[in-house]
Amino acid sequence: MTSATRDVEKATAANYRDALLPVRARLGSKTLQDVTEADIEALIDWMLTEGRRRGGKPGTGLGVRSVRLTLGRLQTALNVAVRRQLVVRNVAAFVTIPRAAAKAAADARAERKPWTQEEVKAFLTGITGERLYAPCLLSLMGLRPAEVCGLRWSDVDFEAGTIAAGENTRTLVDGEIEEKEAKSAAGKRGLPMPGRVAKALKAFHTLQKKERLKAGDVYVDSGYVLVDELGQPQRTDWLRRRVYELMAKVGVRKVRPYDARHACLTYLAGAGVPDVVLAAWAGHADGGTLAKRVYVHPDSSHLKVAAEHLESGLFR
Repeated sequence: MTSATRDVEKATAANYRDALLPVRARLGSKTLQDVTEADIEALIDWMLTEGRRRGGKPGTGLGVRSVRLTLGRLQTALNVAVRRQLVVRNVAAFVTIPRAAAKAAADARAERKPWTQEEVKAFLTGITGERLYAPCLLSLMGLRPAEVCGLRWSDVDFEAGTIAAGENTRTLVDGEIEEKEAKSAAGKRGLPMPGRVAKALKAFHTLQKKERLKAGDVYVDSGYVLVDELGQPQRTDWLRRRVYELMAKVGVRKVRPYDARHACLTYLAGAGVPDVVLAAWAGHADGGTLAKRVYVHPDSSHLKVAAEHLESGLFR
């Protein structure tokens, strides 16, 4: 496990440890040399049917994505064991997720759809005047929840009309707040603000100044965009709960906050924004086909086109 987590970020290391918890729960009483391929297959079946211990109803099945992550981490760990001659072979090497479970998971993913343009407009109309109107707009212009939570007012340039997305993210790792910049250079990107977003952020900034005056000494001048009425910066789980409450209040279809990002990128793709520009807007390193990656170089003028599409369509 130590080898697997060497030179990786704290959040990644925590994910690796969490992924192996079912292995410890199910096979922890066995010595490494006594674990068989049948044991691994039984572990996978147990996880899919009754392996959940947290994040839902205990005793129910885990999702295929979680099971696949556990299997992958276990295969990697056993590869290390083989290399160090602790075992003669990797008994998990040829274990796979049952085809029926994989197909059911794929079908469920296909049914999970981000908001349509009409649903976005209905949500924005319904939350106009709500305190979290501006942060919701940030999600709907494609920022990840951790990027919304980590955004600071110093990252917002009202004069230039840009947001420095990905310069800082704010997540919960092992019960502690972790702040870090984007993993890749592509993740740190200057995004032009659609007019509606700029107006909402200015109003939110003004509101926070009023809240600071009202709260007095108890106010925390943290410098973050997403704060509560006392200036305390917030986490993605707090944002998720508040957004779900707004969805219920407005009466729109409940989707994950991360799906707001999907709605934005789906809209931009449908509006004809080139793949390489779409990838730059999203903060992805891979911008589509090899030809586009080599010969097309998105700059601020290309990204401005994406902002104009949002302004004239999704945010109109």
